[in-house]
Amino acid sequence: MLEVIQKEIKQIEQAHNVKILFAVESGSRAWGFPSQDSDYDVRFVYIQRPEWYLSIDDKRDVIEVPINNLLDINGWDIRKALKLFRKSNPPLLEWLISDIVYYESFGFKDELLELKQQVFSPRASVHHYLSMAKGNYRDYLQGEQVKIKKYFYVLRPLLACMWIEKYNANPPILFQELVNDLIVDSHLKREIEELLRRKIAGEELHLEKRIDTLNQFIEEKFAHLTEFAATCHNEMQDPTDQLDELYRKYLKKVWNE
Repeated sequence: MLEVIQKEIKQIEQAHNVKILFAVESGSRAWGFPSQDSDYDVRFVYIQRPEWYLSIDDKRDVIEVPINNLLDINGWDIRKALKLFRKSNPPLLEWLISDIVYYESFGFKDELLELKQQVFSPRASVHHYLSMAKGNYRDYLQGEQVKIKKYFYVLRPLLACMWIEKYNANPPILFQELVNDLIVDSHLKREIEELLRRKIAGEELHLEKRIDTLNQFIEEKFAHLTEFAATCHNEMQDPTDQLDELYRKYLKKVWNE
C-alpha cells in the first residue's frame, strides 16, 4: 500500500505543479485501532511555486483527491498549515507525530516538530477534543442500543483532554498509550481493551447494548473536563515572525530560488 500512496503523491505533485513536504496517516490506523476494512486517511502539506503566492486574489489552499473505498487523501498549502500551526491546530499537531509516514522531504516536518511545544495551546486543544468527544457521544452513544465502535471516537478525544490536564502537553497519537497512562480502574480498562481487541480483529461492531461502565465514565469526565476547559489559558508567545521566516526559507529551499 505504501507504493500506491507514494505513486498518488507523485501524481498530485505533477498534476498541481507543487512539491509535497510530508504525507502521513491521520485516521484510525494512526490512532492504533484500525479495522480490517479501514481506509487510509492520508494527509499532507505542500508548497506552491513562489509566483503562485504573488497574486492580488486569494486562491484555494487545499488539494483534495476524490475519495474511494481505500484512500482518503487531502492536503494543505504550507501557508495555510503555518497559520493553523500558529493557532495550535490539533489535527495538524497529530499529523506531525503520526508514526505512519508515507513521504517526507526537505526537512520541513522536523522543523515544525521542534517548534511544536512552543505553539501548543492547552485551551485550543482541550476545546477541540472536548467538542469532538461530546459531539460523537451525542450522535452515537445515546439510547439502549448504540453504534458500539463509536466508543473509540469518544474515548480517544476524551483521553486526550485528560492527558492535557495531567501533563500540560500535546497528547500522544496512539490510543493504547493514552489508555495505559490514564485509565487506572482495572474493570474499566478491561472493558476498553476487550472492545479494542474486537475492533482490530475485524468483528462487526454495529448496534449493540450500550456499555454502562463506559457511559458513566464518559459522563463523569465530561462534567469535570468542562470545568477544566473554562480554566485553560493561552500563555504562548506570538510565533508569527519565526513562522514567516520558515515559510520564506522553504520557498527558497524547495524551488532553489
